[in-house]
Amino acid sequence: MLVWLAEYLTQYYSGFNVFSYLTLRAILGILTALLISLYYGPKLIRGLQKMQIGQVVRHDGPESHLSKKGTPTMGGILILGAIFTSTLLWADLSNKYVWATLFVVGSLGVVGFIDDYRKVIRKDPKGLIAKWKYFWQSVIALVVASALYFTAQQGTETSLVVPFFKDVLPQLGLFYIVMTYFVIVGTSNAVNLTDGLDGLAIVPTILVASALAIIAYLTGNVNFSSYLHIPHLPLASELVVVCTAIVGAGLGFLWFNTYPAQVFMGDVGSLALGGALGIIAVLVRQELVLIIMGGVFVMEALSVILQVGSYKLRGQRIFRMAPIHHHYELKGWPEPRVIVRFWIISIVLVLAGLATLKIR
Repeated sequence: MLVWLAEYLTQYYSGFNVFSYLTLRAILGILTALLISLYYGPKLIRGLQKMQIGQVVRHDGPESHLSKKGTPTMGGILILGAIFTSTLLWADLSNKYVWATLFVVGSLGVVGFIDDYRKVIRKDPKGLIAKWKYFWQSVIALVVASALYFTAQQGTETSLVVPFFKDVLPQLGLFYIVMTYFVIVGTSNAVNLTDGLDGLAIVPTILVASALAIIAYLTGNVNFSSYLHIPHLPLASELVVVCTAIVGAGLGFLWFNTYPAQVFMGDVGSLALGGALGIIAVLVRQELVLIIMGGVFVMEALSVILQVGSYKLRGQRIFRMAPIHHHYELKGWPEPRVIVRFWIISIVLVLAGLATLKIR
């Protein structure tokens, strides 16, 4: 929005041209989202407390979580508000990649909001029935995947980038829609499963979003993309602003979500943030690298799949409890130790994912 205003004012004063620089807008994006989160965070927490919108704790979970009962939840509203405001202010709104990302974030945020609303306000422990949650996630993913496929203007927009191989770029064809669907839905649910301890989900999200910002910048720059042998996608560069908005909003939320948490993001935040990482990875053509960088999310999701599968097939559990962060809690690890060690793993995996851009 302000990009258009600055462009108009440039005819009167050339100094406004500075707002056309992507790096400046990225910095302003992260600062805007951060300040919004820090300013409105306490107000939101007080409002949630007044409305008695508190966390519902599983009775079969670790005993240490019983003290979390009643902690304000649905704090993801703060994150999404900061992301949308910052992006709308500093991104080029004529870019379809920006709108595709905002569509996924907003739509999944609505699904998560309904789920949280049913749990904490209507006191329905099941929330939004799983099949309906999955149905709407599927609809959202298929809509955006189809729109991107049928509006693609160059072959590289629908090709698969394989890490470590610079000349392997197979065309996906209609399978692009299938892959995009699984990436968005899978990442959305994986982040949702990870969001079980204070700050556990938001820090890996910040780290992966930061890495995706770097990848978006490199992909959108013809010189860097040529040097690294990755597809050049001019529209991808504007996703840097979206990624930095996610980072700023995440850092602001972490201020209140760090152990012991004053507020939880709820499904309204986790489903939307997971979808955001998924769609951005698709847009910059780095779905496989996302699996590496988001390894913590993958590990959490796989632990649930393995646990459920093992119990149904063998009648035995693999872990003491799934997702896997609860397994380590039940082994006696203090919650802060589990959180920080998962953060460390995430840092290593993000660096490994970035390294694949050069090792080809």
